[in-house]
Amino acid sequence: MKLTTFASAIALAAGLALPAAAQQTVTWWDFFAGGDGVRMKALINQFNEEHPDIQINGTTLEWGVPFYTKIRTSAAVGQGPDLMTYHLSRMPLALSEGVLTPITPEDLEAAGLSEGDFFETALQAAKGPDGTLYAVPFDIHSIVLYYNKSFLEGTRFLDAEGNLTGIESVADFEEAMQAAADNGSETPVTYATGDDGGVYRVFYTLLSQQGGTLISEEGEVLPGDSTEKAVKAIEIMTKWHEEGWQPEQALYEASVALFTSGKSAFQLNGVWEVPTMKDLHESGKLGFEWGAVEVPKLMDTQTTWADSHAWAIPIQGQTEMDPEKRDAVMEVIGWMEKHAIQWADAGHIPAYRPVAESDEFKQMQPNATYSSLADDATYDPRSEVSGVASPSYDAAQNIISPAIHGYMTPEEAVEQVKSELQSRMR
Repeated sequence: MKLTTFASAIALAAGLALPAAAQQTVTWWDFFAGGDGVRMKALINQFNEEHPDIQINGTTLEWGVPFYTKIRTSAAVGQGPDLMTYHLSRMPLALSEGVLTPITPEDLEAAGLSEGDFFETALQAAKGPDGTLYAVPFDIHSIVLYYNKSFLEGTRFLDAEGNLTGIESVADFEEAMQAAADNGSETPVTYATGDDGGVYRVFYTLLSQQGGTLISEEGEVLPGDSTEKAVKAIEIMTKWHEEGWQPEQALYEASVALFTSGKSAFQLNGVWEVPTMKDLHESGKLGFEWGAVEVPKLMDTQTTWADSHAWAIPIQGQTEMDPEKRDAVMEVIGWMEKHAIQWADAGHIPAYRPVAESDEFKQMQPNATYSSLADDATYDPRSEVSGVASPSYDAAQNIISPAIHGYMTPEEAVEQVKSELQSRMR
C-alpha cells in the first residue's frame, strides 16, 4: 500500500514538473511562386521538422492585388493568418487600413532579434511615421544588371577577369549597348517594356539616380524639378527604343527569354531571376557566360529601386492574439531570419545583417557582387498610391510604357502621371 502510494506520488510529481507541451499551429500566408515558392516551402518543412511543438500550416495565395485584398477583408473579421509575408512598399496602405499589429521590442526579444540586426534602409521602410515597427524585414530585393559576356568580348567593358567594367554614365551604357549590337546582339538590353513592374522599376531607378522624388512626404507628385527629371528618365528609355536597343512591348516572360536565349547583352531585372540563370547554366542549357552587378551609376547618384519581403502579423478582428501563440509566431520569424542564407539562394540579399555579413554569404555569387545595393537602395515613396500593385505601377504600364514606344511625348506622359496619381490621393 505504501509503495503504491509512493509510486503514485512520484508519477504525480513528474506530471506536474513536466506537463505535456501544447502544440502551437501557426497559420501562415505567403505569395511566393516559382523558385521563391520552392525555397520557402523547404524552409517551412525544415522548421516543422525541428519544432514538434510549433507547426507552420502554410498557404500560398496569388501575388499582388488579390493577396492584399484578401488580407484586408480577412483581417477585419478575424479570419486572417497568424503570420504573413508582406512587401514593405505596401506599408503606407497597410497603416491607412489598420491591418497590421505593431512589432514590439518584447516581440523582437522573443524572436532573438533586435532592430540593430537589420539594414537601416529596410528597417525604416518597416516602420510607421512615428517610428513604430510594423514588420520584420526578411530580404532586400532590387533590379540588377545581368550581362552576357560573349557580346562584350573585345570591348572596354570586360576586364581581364571577364567582369563588367567601365559603365559610369548613361553615355557609357549606351556605348556598351551599341558595342554589343555590333557584336551581334539583336536586342542589347531587355526588360519588361510592356509590363508595369519592368517599366516602373527602370523609370524609378533613373528618376532616383537624378535625386528626383516621385511623391513627396506632403503627397505632391513630382514636386519641384522632379518633373524635369522624370521627363529626362522617360527620354532615356525612349531613346533606347528608338535606337532598337530594347524590345518592343515585351511582357515579362518574353523579356527574360530574350536574355536567356542569348539575344540580349544586358537584362535589367530583379535578383529573383538569379536562380533561373544558375539552373540554366548548371544544366548546360544557357550557352554563354553571365554575370550580374548592381545597376551602375548612370546618372548623379548610386541608387536603385528596391523593396523588401517582410514578416507581418495582421490584426485578428477585435480579438487579441493569445500571448503563447504570438511567442510561437515570433519564434518562427527569428528562425527564418537566422536561416536566411537558404532564402538568399533565390538571389535575394538577407535583411538580417549577421547572415548578410557572414562568410557563407560573402562566398555566394553573384549575390555578394551586388550586395552593396543594400545600403544604396531607394524604396518606393511612403504613399498609399505607391508600392507593389499600386496606381504608380498602373501609371507605368498605362502611361510611361506607351510614351517610351512613341505614342506620346515624355512631357505629355509626365503630366498624365502627375494628374493620375494626384487624383488617387485620399
